[in-house]
Amino acid sequence: MATKLGTKVSTLLKYSSPHNVTRMLSQAAPAPFDLQHSNPFAKKVDAIPVAKYGGRHTVTMLPGGGIGPEMMTYVREVFRYAGVPVDFEVVQIDQKSESDEDLEYAITSIRRNGVGIKGNIETGSARPGVLSRNVGLRNELDLFVNVLHAKSHAGVNSRHRDIDVFIVRQNTEGEYAMLEHESVPGVVESMKVVTEENSERVARYAFEFARKNGRKKVTTVHKANIMKLSDGLFLEVSRQMSKEYPEIQHGDMIIDNTCMQLVSNPHQFDVINTTNLYGSIVSNVICGLIGGAGLFSGRNYGDHYAVFEPGTRNTGTAIAGKNIANPIAMLQAGVDMLHHLGHTSHAKLIEDAIYKTINEDRIHTPDLGGQATSIDVVQNIVKYLQQSTRKANWQELRAPF
Repeated sequence: MATKLGTKVSTLLKYSSPHNVTRMLSQAAPAPFDLQHSNPFAKKVDAIPVAKYGGRHTVTMLPGGGIGPEMMTYVREVFRYAGVPVDFEVVQIDQKSESDEDLEYAITSIRRNGVGIKGNIETGSARPGVLSRNVGLRNELDLFVNVLHAKSHAGVNSRHRDIDVFIVRQNTEGEYAMLEHESVPGVVESMKVVTEENSERVARYAFEFARKNGRKKVTTVHKANIMKLSDGLFLEVSRQMSKEYPEIQHGDMIIDNTCMQLVSNPHQFDVINTTNLYGSIVSNVICGLIGGAGLFSGRNYGDHYAVFEPGTRNTGTAIAGKNIANPIAMLQAGVDMLHHLGHTSHAKLIEDAIYKTINEDRIHTPDLGGQATSIDVVQNIVKYLQQSTRKANWQELRAPF
């Protein structure tokens, strides 16, 4: 029997071309370990020219899941009333699919356009081989830093007043490297990756940001007392970087204490420089203290591309379609995007309308303790845009006379 089986295998290989054998082997299902470790890190990519037509920008729009699609509708409506010279290329990603085809097209679109705006994209499958859509997007585009501006609104009741903190977060490494495997049944290992190169990139960004924006202090948040090699490297790189910026005060704080200090005395912070997971934690803590997830936007930057989104990256599935979700975070992400594109006058129009709606008229959705609907907020913003654009157009018409 063994001889006959060996003869059949030899015959199969004899009449199969090397190309066919290679193709058959490549189609074999890889192990979960191989899938997780294939290529989890950021890719260095060449810049692709940004698509501009007639002075307009084309931006990739990824609605995502939960409240994302309705929030994107509000962004487009507000942009239309403000006369924003931006066209959207809408790319839908099927959150239930295990294929990466939609994600790859979204990445190609952002590479083509240079800029994207997105809602949170859930990954429907829990299988090890299915990459997180959000993490995959950031890694493939090498969006190495995330910036969140947590600033108090005078018209919003909160535990603290006059908070003004920037969180600069490493965006592609740490616990989000997605390197997990089951060594033996019942024992799972998860690798945390910290590299000197990316630690230096985010540290330099934090200090440069502080210098350009008149900030006085950078605090590096870590857990180097326990993770002496990984967080120790991140902290040491930050300390070395601080020597190049003698006018900026540098300190460090353990993540546990940081969370307590954010709750008890948040005014001591100016710019926070931290790793991926800790950045997610402190962002949610401070946003919760001064208004919640519905108010603040996040900016993801790389050397060539930028993607804008709500700051705390919540999907909001439970309130989707109920007309109660706060649209401010997504609209503010649109404002950040306009500043990035250089459309500062349009950004200022929308920013002023948002400010008046929140702080003067106090049109608040339930998450801020109000009774307004999502549409109420948007309509109030549109009202101010109509007033501003009418006044601006009238002044332009009168100018030559």
